[in-house]
Amino acid sequence: MRKSWLLVVVVAGLTFTLLVQAQERAGQREEPAPLRTTLSGEFTPIAPPEIASRPVPRLHDGRLDISGPWVGGGSNDDIEREGGLKPGELPLLPWARKLRDSRREEDEPYLYCTPMSVPRANPYPWRFVQSYTAEGPTHIFVIHENGDAGSVRQIFMDGRPHPADPLPTWWGHSIGRWEGDTLVIDTVGYNDKFWFDSRGTPHTEQLHTIERWTRINYGTMINEFTIDDPGAFSRPVQLRFTARAVPPGHEIMEFICAENNQYGIAAGIENIYRDKGYGLEKPEP
Repeated sequence: MRKSWLLVVVVAGLTFTLLVQAQERAGQREEPAPLRTTLSGEFTPIAPPEIASRPVPRLHDGRLDISGPWVGGGSNDDIEREGGLKPGELPLLPWARKLRDSRREEDEPYLYCTPMSVPRANPYPWRFVQSYTAEGPTHIFVIHENGDAGSVRQIFMDGRPHPADPLPTWWGHSIGRWEGDTLVIDTVGYNDKFWFDSRGTPHTEQLHTIERWTRINYGTMINEFTIDDPGAFSRPVQLRFTARAVPPGHEIMEFICAENNQYGIAAGIENIYRDKGYGLEKPEP
């Protein structure tokens, strides 16, 4: 009787050990994707290699599905370095270089919930939303998780031209087309209020950008980005950024910048953008 009882214990122990080992192996197979630290200290998962290397998904009409969500694909800290250039290689005109070097990161308009514009990509995820009718594609929208004011960008895909005299805006006027598997976005009509990066790289209202987005596999999309701004640059310059896909099952979350913008309020620090038509008003005492 004791031997039978002992045998049961041994078998149960072996079974438990095997289950634990199986769970550990399964856990290894299902290990969370690599994480990228965000500005808030939270994390955004990146698709692991076995998922990232999968073929690109396609829509009903054969076009690439570029919806995402994605992380990256643009500049944040330093457009020169992050775009693949060497220090000092960005062809800024003297006045623009002097202005950039005089700016302070804490003065950036983006910190006051204004749109970050192009080609900014903060550590939070974003996605393309492709809109269709029976006649074909009409728009592509770009939605950022960090919901600053006017955080939805629209790209017209219906063949319309740019307006002759566009009203300067944060996102400009964007028209898009497909060249094979590459989405080409042509944008003019920017205002000069946003910075290209937190370093303070400026531009003028003459800015004209061309983005060439190519999804090379499930987890990787390349943005070949051209800046043409004779007001601030001595010549057109081409940069290259890489966006990484977020794993399947993850979505962007609602985040409203103005909802909890406490910067400087408790200390009574004045918002330097208050009287410039954008940003938050200083609260009454």
